[in-house]
Amino acid sequence: MSIDLFPIDYLDKDCKENKMPAAEGKVWDARYKDPNIPHNTAYYLKCVGGGTLACGLTHAAMCPIDVVKCNIQVYPEQYKGLIQGLKLLISTEGTGSAGMWKGWLPTLLGYSAQGCFKFGLYEFFKDFYGNLAGEENYKKYEGMIWLAGSASAEFFADIALCPMEMVKVRVQVSPKGEFPTQFGAALAAMNADRAKYNFPFGSVVPLWSRQIPYTMAKFFFFEKVVRLFYSKVFTKPKEEYSKATQLSITFASGYIAGVVCAIVSHPADTLVSQAGKAKNAGKGFGQIASEFGYSNLLTKGLGTRIIMIGTLTGLQWWIYDSYKVAMGLGSSGGGAAKK
Repeated sequence: MSIDLFPIDYLDKDCKENKMPAAEGKVWDARYKDPNIPHNTAYYLKCVGGGTLACGLTHAAMCPIDVVKCNIQVYPEQYKGLIQGLKLLISTEGTGSAGMWKGWLPTLLGYSAQGCFKFGLYEFFKDFYGNLAGEENYKKYEGMIWLAGSASAEFFADIALCPMEMVKVRVQVSPKGEFPTQFGAALAAMNADRAKYNFPFGSVVPLWSRQIPYTMAKFFFFEKVVRLFYSKVFTKPKEEYSKATQLSITFASGYIAGVVCAIVSHPADTLVSQAGKAKNAGKGFGQIASEFGYSNLLTKGLGTRIIMIGTLTGLQWWIYDSYKVAMGLGSSGGGAAKK
């Protein structure tokens, strides 16, 4: 059964075979801006695969830094910074899955699900809103379309992420011996007392508060920066640069975007971490914020998070674009490739 997502009544036979738009004079379609790479169902599914790998693998790889970051946000009197925090974590809880790697499995599962929706739906919504706007407005308000597409995608991505994020945070910030560190036992404990932990969607509102601005900044600034690189620094046609160079540009653009993301979304991220603290179970987010202090929400763990999110976002875009290149979809930015 076809699940093509836009009407194609105005397309001729070649277009229906996923080649390119119909003859001149027909309705403009955002899916065919690059006639060499039509945004059909197969394209969106490939983007889903790339997003799953990009988010799941990078967040899992950054797990030790994430554990320290969460504990800086929750126990600032003990965890003072990244290096000191890592040393403290290793000395008290070890280097295994019950120590610096605790929470890696819900991280992998949750962020794989999130990445699936984040990247796949971004590509879909970007085309969807582009077609609603029309060709002239698409070119005029392209940045607004990026923002609307990324916000819409992240809304659904956070619903997919929320249960595993709640498990991850609870595992990572609970003192040793107070909560199970193994995934199965931790999931069972939270599921058995759903009211106490507000499980499985109790953190979805602060997740939206954190992740939607983060993702809007992530996609908007990436799209802007990668275009600036190709227009101001690497000024030859993109296809004249090697794939390694193109992917290096992708990583640098992603890293810069990630720094902005970290700053924009940090207060809500701290609030999500605070919600995982045992003494905050059952409290509202307004009460938690008031007790912790609004200045602490802005600053605690920010330096560590900038390092984490900058690296993570750069790697996500690099993995995503590498996957797209391997699938024959090309890398981001620089305009449509020539035949």
